[in-house]
Amino acid sequence: MNWQSILISLPGIIIGLTVHEYFHALAAHMLGDHTAREMGRLTFNPLKHIDIIGFLFIIFAGFGWAKPVHFNPENLSRPRRDKAIIAAAGPLSNMALALIFVAANWGWLALHLHVLDITSINSNAYVYFFFYFFIILQSGAAINTGLFIFNLFPIPPLDGSHIAFSGLNLNQETELRIMKIGAPLLFIILIIQNRAGITILPIRELINLILNPILPRLGF
Repeated sequence: MNWQSILISLPGIIIGLTVHEYFHALAAHMLGDHTAREMGRLTFNPLKHIDIIGFLFIIFAGFGWAKPVHFNPENLSRPRRDKAIIAAAGPLSNMALALIFVAANWGWLALHLHVLDITSINSNAYVYFFFYFFIILQSGAAINTGLFIFNLFPIPPLDGSHIAFSGLNLNQETELRIMKIGAPLLFIILIIQNRAGITILPIRELINLILNPILPRLGF
């Protein structure tokens, strides 16, 4: 990934990770556990949520992580159900954010066409700025759709595994054993997929399936 691609993807990554972890914290708070709030995680400040190593992995390796949001299941009225809700809150917030990026993309395109219509601007600087921001918005939509899809795979420690565990009658010891196996397994899968070009988790294909019908396309 070159530096131009990194700069284009940064807004989507930072906003996506921040919103994802904030909504984990908000869901836990609304369900009766205030651990995340007391740890300063109920905020849109990205510095409270971004793990620097995980952030660098996302930029240079194509996958990574943020700081996990901690909660105390003993403070939840229905722990099994509530843990699934807390887990789902993060990915669902990313899909909502992706749709906001799509709407902003359409709005930016409409504004551009309106400006051209009333002023007939013919400026290389303006055209460059328009295209650059257009691509940033499209990148933000793709990144957040990817975060939604990726985190719903039922592989520990992804959110999808916590949702899956909530529907199974597993004791805590069994869940911990699966978690220990799942994390290195996920890491191996992602390395193989990125380095060997083998599709194991069809993230890109699902992103295209969701976004291609709704993202604006430039016809000039």
